[in-house]
Amino acid sequence: GGGGQITETQDNGNAPANDEMKQFVATVLADTEDTWTGIFKSQGLTYEDPRLVLFSGQVRSACGFASAAAGPFYCPGDRKVYLDMTFFQQLDQQFGASGEFARAYVVAHEIGHHVQNLTGIMGKFNQMRQGMSEADANQLSVRIELQADCFAGVWAHFTQQKGILEQGDIESALNAAKQIGDDTLQKKMQGYVVPESFNHGTSQQRQTWLARGFKSGKLSDCNTMSGPI
Repeated sequence: GGGGQITETQDNGNAPANDEMKQFVATVLADTEDTWTGIFKSQGLTYEDPRLVLFSGQVRSACGFASAAAGPFYCPGDRKVYLDMTFFQQLDQQFGASGEFARAYVVAHEIGHHVQNLTGIMGKFNQMRQGMSEADANQLSVRIELQADCFAGVWAHFTQQKGILEQGDIESALNAAKQIGDDTLQKKMQGYVVPESFNHGTSQQRQTWLARGFKSGKLSDCNTMSGPI
């Protein structure tokens, strides 16, 4: 791997915190590169390292203009993961998902989208979405997001094999998956839940798929595209 490529962008002067965060993200990124390079190689494929952009406030990407409110995202057009520097604070304070491995899961989930992009899953998904009703497109989005959760679990499986997970790490990732499930978030933000607007999956679904990938470490167990989720 390239040792965690972070592409610089503007920050808002909180240098020490940002340096610490940058280091943490770079470490997680480098670890995902090692893992995915190995997995791809075992399937006769070549993993291309993504780039990661840290930003605060707003950012312009090949996928358009985004503000911090959108949360972390992956843009297939430029193969970059965009991570707002305040999101980790939010994760901790607003969503009650603390712990380093909760943060690592967020990065690994976006890397999961990169894997989908490299393997052609994302392109197929974007084609399928065209001409769909919003409710159907949302359901398809949920399947894509749950697969990225499962891929994050696969990464965590190999991280555990390296012996670098501490007691409680996987629990903190599962808690993060729970806290950012559509139903839990909507309840927290607006007091009620609108299932047809779900586009990432419920807390239960997100935890289930993350745990599934973590348990088996196999991509073949991450097929969210057919059958019940």
